[in-house]
Amino acid sequence: MTALLLAVGDQAQAWSASETMSAVRGIIATAFVLGLLGVLAWMARRGSLKLGPGRGRSPVSVETAVSLGERRSLVIVTVEGRRLLLGLTPMSVSLVTELGASPPPSFDETLKQKV
Repeated sequence: MTALLLAVGDQAQAWSASETMSAVRGIIATAFVLGLLGVLAWMARRGSLKLGPGRGRSPVSVETAVSLGERRSLVIVTVEGRRLLLGLTPMSVSLVTELGASPPPSFDETLKQKV
């Protein structure tokens, strides 16, 4: 009878060790999948994740945005080769002016041309 109880006790310990290893593997796999999803979401938010062949360069791009406070800003946008200065408020988007085709040279570039 004692041998039978010892055999059952050994079997119970083997099951609990096996179940413990299975639980640990499950936790590790879940953490890995959640981490992978987090990295993919971060990459998609940054724009470095390209999804599919049809997603090339967008015809609309924001070059610069300057906050003016109280949810108001000025934005330089390029649309099909045209550069536009837009004024943004919570209720409207206004065209301030159309800018030249290319951005003006920086101060350093102008200085190098003069020297």
